[in-house]
Amino acid sequence: MIRIQTEDFDIGAEIAALTEGRTDIGAVVTFSGLVRETGGIASMELEHYPGMTEKKLARIESEATARWPLQATLIIHRVGKLLPGDNIVLVVAASAHRQAAFDAASFLMDYLKTRAPFWKREQTGDKSHWVDARESDGTAAAKWDT
Repeated sequence: MIRIQTEDFDIGAEIAALTEGRTDIGAVVTFSGLVRETGGIASMELEHYPGMTEKKLARIESEATARWPLQATLIIHRVGKLLPGDNIVLVVAASAHRQAAFDAASFLMDYLKTRAPFWKREQTGDKSHWVDARESDGTAAAKWDT
């Protein structure tokens, strides 16, 4: 399941909804990303290309389910203006066994960081700047390209 939204999310409620009534799930791995207050960041604006972003996330999710035996996945990514401490992203991978859930969650996050069409602009005081991709994110994602 994929959701792109401006609204905040409750991690516990999302996990509960995903696993409710599911006795085939033995492992749930989550990653949640938050806005950090580094370098004087007052806010972060996340933008995306509606339609294109959802399609790309669906392909990433589909690739994860093809690689690992997953019972469920969830990707929530927020857009709009966010403040330090706000939730940005939630990735959940659920499987019968922990290793598949861990690997899938890591893969999903690595690919979201490098292949999903989101753009971040940080506001610091009276200045703003677009955030460039980090080399370490590309390196992390490249390990899955085998």
